[in-house]
Amino acid sequence: MTSLDNSILVYVGLDAVGDGLIKLPFVRALRAAFPQARITWMAGKGHSVFADTLAPLVHGLIDEVIDEAHIGSRVGELLRRPLPGRSFDLIIDTQRRLLTTLILRRIRHGRFISAAGGFLLSDARPRVPTRPAAMVAQLMTLIELAGGEPAAGEAPLPRDAATEALADTLLPPGPDYVGLAPGAGGKHKCWPLERFCALAATISAKGMTPVFLLGPAETEWMTAIRAEHPDALLPLQQVERPSAMLTIALGRRMRAAIANDSGTGHMLAAAGIPLVSLFGPTPPDKFAPSASRLTILRAQDFGGSTMEKIPASPVEEALLRSLS
Repeated sequence: MTSLDNSILVYVGLDAVGDGLIKLPFVRALRAAFPQARITWMAGKGHSVFADTLAPLVHGLIDEVIDEAHIGSRVGELLRRPLPGRSFDLIIDTQRRLLTTLILRRIRHGRFISAAGGFLLSDARPRVPTRPAAMVAQLMTLIELAGGEPAAGEAPLPRDAATEALADTLLPPGPDYVGLAPGAGGKHKCWPLERFCALAATISAKGMTPVFLLGPAETEWMTAIRAEHPDALLPLQQVERPSAMLTIALGRRMRAAIANDSGTGHMLAAAGIPLVSLFGPTPPDKFAPSASRLTILRAQDFGGSTMEKIPASPVEEALLRSLS
C-alpha cells in the first residue's frame, strides 16, 4: 500500500448473495492490504447485498456502500463526471466492459486499476496479462497491482456477541461437530440427500455429531433427516431468521464440513475449517470456495457431469481425511 491510498473506490456491476459470498475473500484481502484506507463499494448497475443482507459480514471491512448508482452503462456518461464533487486516491474496477471502464476513469482519482481490454486503461499491469479461471483469483490480481505486492492475508471477519452466544446455544461446547450442507441454489447442484444421510451415519458411528445446515428452500428435507438421524442437529431450523453471520459462527464450531457448490459452502469456507466441496455441472476452477484446507471432488472424475456420479466412498474418505 502507498501512503497516498487513503480512499479507495471499488466498482462492481451488482452483487447477489452468491456473488457477495464469492467476493468476500477479496474484500478481506483488500482490507488487509489497505488497513487504514476508507473503502467505498459502488454497485453501478444494480443492487449489492453488501448494502443490506451481507452488510454485517463486511462491517469494518467496507466503510461505505453506494448502492444502485446507475453509473457505467450509457455512452452519454462520458460527457460528464460521475460522482461529482468526490475523488479517490485509488479506483479498482472489477468488471471488464470497456465502455464502463472509460466512464469510471471520468471519476476524479489518483490511480486506476482495471483488467478491461487486457489492462489497456490500467495504471498498473501484470508482466504477463493472464485471466485466472477463478473469479476470486481475478480479483486478487487487482489487489496485487494496486498494492505492488502479492495479496497476502485476510482481515478477520467481524463477530457479533449476540450471534456468537446464539451459536454456542445451538452447538454447545463439548461434542465434535461435523457439518453437512446438502442444499444448493438448484437441485442439479445437489449430491443426493440419501448419501448425505449415509455420511451422517458414519459420523455418528465415530462418536461425532452430524450437523445439517438447511436453507429455507430445503426445510422439506427435515422429516427425512430426523427419521434417519434423531441425533443429528438442524440448528438453522431453530432460529426465526438465520443469517450468513450465524452460519459462519456455527461453522467455526465444527471440526470439518462437506457442501455442494453453494452459498453455504462459501460461508463454511469463511469459517476457516476444513471443507470437502462437491461439484458436478458447475466448474470448480471458477466457483470453488476459498477454504484454508479444501478438498474438491468432481463428477467428471467419476465418468459424468451430474452430481449422482460422485460415489459415496471417496466422499467419505475425503471427509475422514479432513477430520484427521
